[in-house]
Amino acid sequence: MESEHIKSAANKLTGKAKEKLGETVDDKSLELKGKAQQLKGDAQNILGDAKDAVE
Repeated sequence: MESEHIKSAANKLTGKAKEKLGETVDDKSLELKGKAQQLKGDAQNILGDAKDAVE
């Protein structure tokens, strides 16, 4: 697993945790930050796939 894929997994996991915590404490801002972090993780995964394809 390349570094971009590791970063992706970390961002997705952290983002999911933030989203669920936001839902639990009824904090829409935290929910949105979590969703945004998950999207960042998705983008990093795509970048990692592209780097792997070039190598």
